[in-house]
Amino acid sequence: MPILSKVIRGEFIESIHVAYGVAVDEKGVVVYASGDPHYLTCIRSTSKPFQASAAVKSGAVDAAGFSEDEIALMCASHNGEDIHVKTAQSMLNKLGFTTDDYCCGSHLPYDIESNHNVIRSGEKPIPLHNNCSGKHAGMLALSKHLGVDPTDYINKNHPVQKAILDQIMGYANLEKLSTAIDGCSAPTPFLTLSIIAGMFQKLASGNYPELDRLYNAMSKHPYLIGGRETFDTDFITAMKGRAVCKVGGEAIRGFGIRKEDGSVLGIVVKVLDGNLRALGSAVMAFLNQMELLTDDENESLKHYREPVLKNHRKLEVGKISTSIDF
Repeated sequence: MPILSKVIRGEFIESIHVAYGVAVDEKGVVVYASGDPHYLTCIRSTSKPFQASAAVKSGAVDAAGFSEDEIALMCASHNGEDIHVKTAQSMLNKLGFTTDDYCCGSHLPYDIESNHNVIRSGEKPIPLHNNCSGKHAGMLALSKHLGVDPTDYINKNHPVQKAILDQIMGYANLEKLSTAIDGCSAPTPFLTLSIIAGMFQKLASGNYPELDRLYNAMSKHPYLIGGRETFDTDFITAMKGRAVCKVGGEAIRGFGIRKEDGSVLGIVVKVLDGNLRALGSAVMAFLNQMELLTDDENESLKHYREPVLKNHRKLEVGKISTSIDF
């Protein structure tokens, strides 16, 4: 049975979002599934730790002198707050690049306060505000380390993307990938949910030095991964080094979780209609169905389990309630 996130208005169900959840063990075996584990979907920004791994494994981040918080930003879909902008600018400074070298484009910060600050300033958003600015700084670092022209580094046939896609194929145990173009213009693969979950198991396993370094950076600098009032930041903070997660566009999120018995699970949850409002409730239901969260962890994240819906006058008008029937 799939995960059902019901949008309730008053006493009535107004809408239902359907999600699939998959968990795999260290052997890549599906140990829990709610929905189809072979469902093919786009990994989107959920891929960022694995894209960043190419720059880590090659030595590009060390050659650039990136700090651990800067390495964390390479995995981020951040809010565009000052700390994110300043960290990305520091990365460019170390590389000797400017925002003109970015290929990610610009958008207003996701964070409301930061968004309003940009508007009040009368200035336009810049690429540093882009939620992918850390990832793209990592790609520029890789281009510099490889000694190749950074121009059009987001092209699928550029040495930077070839190195990244080779890394992903290795983690996915595939010989080829089907890709499309992501919101930040970089290639983004289509993979099955079981493969994505397997990749997150590897991220948390401790068996891949480059991934372990990224896992530790994400764990120690959770605010760089998302920012104010974001699930990824709140979840990683609550887990205190025991797990990391990464969201992607169209409502997908991957998890690498180190269980108390020493085993490691990889998990992915995808809302089929791509509506992000259901994702927090859906993943909390799935994680709790598998009894993966402690009481304290659940308490820290309780506002995501059954989020309250409010209208423009801030009146409570409903909630999102999620159920799973294995």
